[in-house]
Order: sequence, then C-alpha cells, then structure tokens
Amino acid sequence: MKVKGIVCILAVLLAGSCVEKSVVPGAGNSITGRVISVIDGDTYDLLIEGNGTMRVRMQGIDAPEREMPFYRASRTYLSQLCFGRKVTLQVTGQDKGGRILGFTYLDDGRELCQEMVRAGYAWHFKRYSSDRVLAVLEKEAKLARRGLWVDTNPQPPWEYRKEMYERRTGSD
Repeated sequence: MKVKGIVCILAVLLAGSCVEKSVVPGAGNSITGRVISVIDGDTYDLLIEGNGTMRVRMQGIDAPEREMPFYRASRTYLSQLCFGRKVTLQVTGQDKGGRILGFTYLDDGRELCQEMVRAGYAWHFKRYSSDRVLAVLEKEAKLARRGLWVDTNPQPPWEYRKEMYERRTGSD
C-alpha cells in the first residue's frame, strides 16, 4: 500500500473524511459531486471526481446535535433532500475541523441551507452568517411552527454545546 493511501485511511478514521491539503478547494470554487453520507442536519460527505471524498459543513445554519430533540428528524430531512443525488457545492471556506464550508445546490436550483431552515430543521447561525434570506426563512418557519419550532422555545445547538462543555469542564 502506498503511503498516500495509508495517510488517507488514517484521515478517514480520525476525521471522518479524506481531503488532501493540495485538493482542498478555495473559497469561490464550485465542486460537483454525489452525496454519499448524511452525518446530521448540517453536515454530509461528498464523493467527487476521482473517488475522493470531502466532509461538507453547510454554511450559515446550525442543526440539532445527536442528543437533542429533532436531531433525527433534521438528519432524515436532509437525507431525503440530497442523499445519493448529484449536487453542486459553492465553497465559502474551511472550518477549524477541516470540513469544507459552503452552499449546496440541487439540480432543480434549490439550496440546501435554505431548505433546512424553511422546513424548521435548522437555525440560521447568525454568529457566522448575516444572510437575509436565511433570517426571513427562519422567521417564517417559527411563525408557521414548522419542524423544531413546534416547541415553544427550542434550545439552539450552540447553547447546547456550551452547556455540555461547561458540564464536562465544571466551568461556568
């Protein structure tokens, strides 16, 4: 086995994806591929030309974490939208964990971040996005009590993660 293959296997085991630094697309680039795995309501794996894969974190939204209400519904909805389908990713950057950030378009022109917020299965992540369309879609979903908005005051994932961190570390 070549060293490159061993490095890729280790990357998959440790990070869940294998994207070599030399092939990480820059912001503004478009990539076409097939969604081969949905991790949660805002993250999926994309199979690209040459059988490479990349983990994609959808830009501007945040979906429920594994232990939160609506996690399964959010993940299922994203799967129904895109699993096994060809999509086009408009790259906006890369996060601290090495995931590619971007907006994902289906063949019919719908954008996945917008669809997740519209259905009420993700929050507009205002800390990292000033997208007016996502803001309006979130307000509409909240008013219509779609998805997670059937709860009066659902806990956002960033608050949940902070709470879990404080419990683990014993800090406030």
